[in-house]
Amino acid sequence: MYVFVIFLCGVANFAMHKAMLESKHPIIAEARTSFNKVLGPYGSYILEFFMLVSAMVFASMGLLTAVIFYSVYTLANGAAVWVLFSNKH
Repeated sequence: MYVFVIFLCGVANFAMHKAMLESKHPIIAEARTSFNKVLGPYGSYILEFFMLVSAMVFASMGLLTAVIFYSVYTLANGAAVWVLFSNKH
């Protein structure tokens, strides 16, 4: 059950991540160019994937804290996306 909850949160995180990267917001564009210099064009997706896999591994070991932390991370991403898109004029 823990792995399934994290999987659903991971799907939401990837959707929010893609929406932010495609938003063309100046802050995201600047961060994306800086990030691309270090990790390449898909580096942020790779980091997101590794975070998801790590959380799933810990959840498969039965650690409820993995679910809690990844859920809080998902809520933080949701808040960031909401702030980004609610301030568009």
